[in-house]
Amino acid sequence: MTNFANHTQATAYWTTARGHGDLRSEELSAPGPDEALVRTLYSGISKGTEMVVHRGSVPPRVAEEMRAPHQEGNFPGPVKFGYLSVGVVEDGPEAWLGQRVFCLNPHQDRYVVPISSLTRIPADVPSRRAVLTGTVETAVNALWEAGPRLGDRVAVVGAGLVGGMVATLLRTFPLGRLQLIDVDADREQLADALGVDFTHPDDALADCDIVFHCSASQEGLERSLQLVGDEGDVIEMSWYADREVTLPLGEDFHARRLSIRASQVGVVARARRHRRTNADRLDLAVQLLADPVFEAFLTGSSPFADLPDVVRDLASGARNALCHVIEYPQDPEVPSSPQR
Repeated sequence: MTNFANHTQATAYWTTARGHGDLRSEELSAPGPDEALVRTLYSGISKGTEMVVHRGSVPPRVAEEMRAPHQEGNFPGPVKFGYLSVGVVEDGPEAWLGQRVFCLNPHQDRYVVPISSLTRIPADVPSRRAVLTGTVETAVNALWEAGPRLGDRVAVVGAGLVGGMVATLLRTFPLGRLQLIDVDADREQLADALGVDFTHPDDALADCDIVFHCSASQEGLERSLQLVGDEGDVIEMSWYADREVTLPLGEDFHARRLSIRASQVGVVARARRHRRTNADRLDLAVQLLADPVFEAFLTGSSPFADLPDVVRDLASGARNALCHVIEYPQDPEVPSSPQR
């Protein structure tokens, strides 16, 4: 056990009002028998969801369902939100001391959580890359939901962080065809880095067995319905928050007996729910990050002190990123395991 008295203070990022956030100091309670004190090394900004929170756009009707695991406060704010945190255990059970861990925790430099909330990071996964664990988990859940089969023709509409992750995992499947689709021609560079075929929506190949929709746009969902084959499945991974979406259900949807299924990471996909836990899914996700191809999603970094400005710039479009990494100050007084 370390001397907890030296680390009773913590600093966390709070969305304090619509379009505004600040760093706030708070007191930490000492970890109990089944808890750990974690010192953060890196956290990642999940741009889609966190920008919805920043703008105060979480619909009241689903506010409880959309709470992050260690969230404090309520939407629209003040609220402490986030779920891509990597750190090292400084205090807690002896078997965990010095371990690098992933946690679905908000942006905070130190925090105390139950041991059951921590996922050990394998030795072959660098700490910085491990912030992607939560997003890979989302992609894993979608694949469990869809159940792609040998020879399937698959399209992923939306080449952002989530869509790119889905395509990254699918690229190793024995599919008949895989296309990553986006209106932004610059996303072709990401597709090339992943080794996946890229195309504009107008040029995408139809008659797909499965289409994963990840663009969070009405136009993307409309195109997904056109691309999927008769009686095929559209796996809807976008969260529209408080935006209304209108679809031409009188066209492909009814005539070709299509299905739109939601995929949401809050619970394990039904196809695996009786055999896998949330912890199992996180363990799998972090192991998959041993593949260096995931470095393509880490598209910028900033110090923790700049986090309020970074969130504001991401929300306004002044800064563009897939996953922006936040780097935390390192305490020279506390030894730690290597931070690969």
